[in-house]
Amino acid sequence: MIPSRFASTRFPGKPLANIAGKAMVSHVYDGCEGIVENFPGSKVCVVTDNDEIENMLKESGRNVVRIDDDVPSGSERIFLAYDRFFKDEKYDFVINVQGDEPLIQADLLSELLRIHSSQGFDVATVIKEMSIDNDHEDYLNPNKVKAVFSKEKNICHYFTRSPHPFNRQNTPGLNWYLHIGIYSFRPEVLKRFCSLGESTNEKIECLEQLRLLDNGYTIGAAITDMTLCGVDTPEDIPFVEGVINGK
Repeated sequence: MIPSRFASTRFPGKPLANIAGKAMVSHVYDGCEGIVENFPGSKVCVVTDNDEIENMLKESGRNVVRIDDDVPSGSERIFLAYDRFFKDEKYDFVINVQGDEPLIQADLLSELLRIHSSQGFDVATVIKEMSIDNDHEDYLNPNKVKAVFSKEKNICHYFTRSPHPFNRQNTPGLNWYLHIGIYSFRPEVLKRFCSLGESTNEKIECLEQLRLLDNGYTIGAAITDMTLCGVDTPEDIPFVEGVINGK
C-alpha cells in the first residue's frame, strides 16, 4: 500500500511530479507491482486523498482507494484503507511503501516479506549498510535516520537521528545502517500500532517507529544495497532520472 498525499510543504503536488516521462507515484506503483508474481494473491494499491491522483491512477488501470480522513501519518492512512477495503481478504502482511520512493523494486519487497514471514518479528523494515568514512555527510545528517541494528539477531534495537555508532576508538572502516522507511506489518500489529498514543522517544526524535519499540514490539530488517532516493524537493529529481537512465 502506497500512501500518496497531494499536499507537501516542500514540494506541493509531489506524487504527480514528472520523472522520466511518468508521474512519480506511477514509478512507485510499477516498481512494487512485480511482487504479485513472487507472491500470488498479493495486491498493490495507492491510498490517496486527492482527485487528480485518484483519476490519473484509475485512468491508467492502477489500483487506488480514497481516504480523506485527517490523519498524522502514512501508517494511519494505510490502516484505514486496509480496514475499510481489504480486511475481509485476510492478507497476512500489509507493506507500507512511501509514495516518494520512485526507485523501489519488487525484489526488495519480496526479500522483506521473506524475512518477516520466516523470522517472527512483529514488523519488518529495510536498512542499508553505509560507511562512516565514505558517507560521513549522511552519517551526521539528522534527516538520515540511523538504525541501531544487531546483525547477529537481525533485529533493530532503536532508531535515531543522531550519528550512530559513535566511533570512540576511531576504528577505520566502521559502518552504520541507514533506515529506509518501508514497513511490513502483520495486520493485527498495524491495528494496535495505530491505536497507541505517541510514545516518549517518538516525541523526542519525531520517529513514529519508536512507538513500536517503546511498546515492546520487535522490528526485524532486510539489508539492501539497492540505490534508493526518496524525493523531498524538486532538486532530487535529476538524480533519480539519472539512475533510471543508467547514468
